[in-house]
Amino acid sequence: MLRLDKFLANMKVGSRSQVHEIIKAGQVTVNGKVCRSAKQKVKEDAEVLVNGQAVVYQQYHYFLLNKPAGVLSATEDSRQKTVLDLLKDQDRYQKIAPVGRLDKDTTGLLLLTNDGQLAHQLLAPEYHVPKTYYALLAGVADEETAKAIAAGLTLKDGTELKPGQLNILRQDKDQEQSEIEITITEGKYHQVKRMFASQGMKVLKLKRLSMGPLTLPADLAPGSYRPLTEEELAALKQVAL
Repeated sequence: MLRLDKFLANMKVGSRSQVHEIIKAGQVTVNGKVCRSAKQKVKEDAEVLVNGQAVVYQQYHYFLLNKPAGVLSATEDSRQKTVLDLLKDQDRYQKIAPVGRLDKDTTGLLLLTNDGQLAHQLLAPEYHVPKTYYALLAGVADEETAKAIAAGLTLKDGTELKPGQLNILRQDKDQEQSEIEITITEGKYHQVKRMFASQGMKVLKLKRLSMGPLTLPADLAPGSYRPLTEEELAALKQVAL
């Protein structure tokens, strides 16, 4: 049960003060009856209409974002643009946040949700949710690099990393560059960059292509987002069981 004003505010009908005005004006009906009390308790499956338009309550929201470079994976920042700034006002639901972080200059797939339990499970080490990245490297990755990553790395500071899988897409020995895809099951601080730094290489570009069953749609432009499909959400929840 929710207060009517919270029900409407959570569904982005308006701010709390705007919702109060709408209710006072008699523009809201609950199960066919006009309601003028913001304090009235309503069930989440109640029939709520605002000016004749149905407002269906949805507790959790899930968006798949193609994060562009130069944007922070944070909920707020006083000086820099965050991924929540890319959302339309009507989609900035209470407690919605990115699941994990991509560095400011890293692009690609980022899940946004207010389902805190699912977010925790997707990030928890014991669930081993795989994440695949594309990277352009300064340096020539080879089979020895792949073997080192597959064996699990220990960084100079003592950080131990679980085994990953490296797929070499292209080698350019003249320009000393490589294009690769790498799959890891952790999300430690600057992990991919630190992995290749330990192998004497620098990550020039980094883009997340997938997270668990979610893959970055080819037609989703940088800075754009869309709700998860029912199939994507079901597959994601199955991973987190």
